[in-house]
Amino acid sequence: MFRGIVLAGLLMLTGCAAAQAQGEQQALVDRATLAVQEVMTTGDRPQDAQDFLRRARAVLVCPRIFRAGFIIGGEGGSCVLVGRDGGGSWSSPAFYSMGSGSIGLQAGIQDATVVIMVMNDRALQALMDSQLRFGADAALSFATVGIGVQGGTTTAAGADFIAVARSRGLFAGLSLQGSVMTFLADDVRAYYGRDASARQIVIGMEVHNPGSDPLRAMLMRYGTRQ
Repeated sequence: MFRGIVLAGLLMLTGCAAAQAQGEQQALVDRATLAVQEVMTTGDRPQDAQDFLRRARAVLVCPRIFRAGFIIGGEGGSCVLVGRDGGGSWSSPAFYSMGSGSIGLQAGIQDATVVIMVMNDRALQALMDSQLRFGADAALSFATVGIGVQGGTTTAAGADFIAVARSRGLFAGLSLQGSVMTFLADDVRAYYGRDASARQIVIGMEVHNPGSDPLRAMLMRYGTRQ
């Protein structure tokens, strides 16, 4: 009987730990939902950001990217990658981290919401690898435009990745060149209760968590092709 009580206690603790881990990932998905709404409705011409989204093959949503430093700085944050199939349906999210380091005369803190549109299959396949460094592959082009998107639409035309950023803080701009995107297998396991690759989630759409439905609905709202 004592062994049974101990086993039940261990199972309860394991279940609580799993629920907490999934809760952390669900919180990121919820923040990503709000980030899509914010970026797609803010600025002088939000319809331009929506046009990018309607043409995108996938989207990488990073609700909060931090950049801080004095002499030595760095930036990073957590992101979710969601893909679209030929019928216009969006997948559940795969989990990524963004990180980089820099050395320079920097002072201040930057906090940004970033939505990166993945415009074609070539760019999406590059993200399917375990790591991708923006700017390292000369075959892949990357454009960053501000929240008033109209100023960067010409520059962004034809880019493989188009980042729309809403920045706050002391840095004047946000540069993602050199940032490394890393697939988070542990986060996927926590959220879906099983192992799955980025391809299985984003392209194959083999796993689903109902908690991601509001994010998928938000992308459908602003990213449905006309």
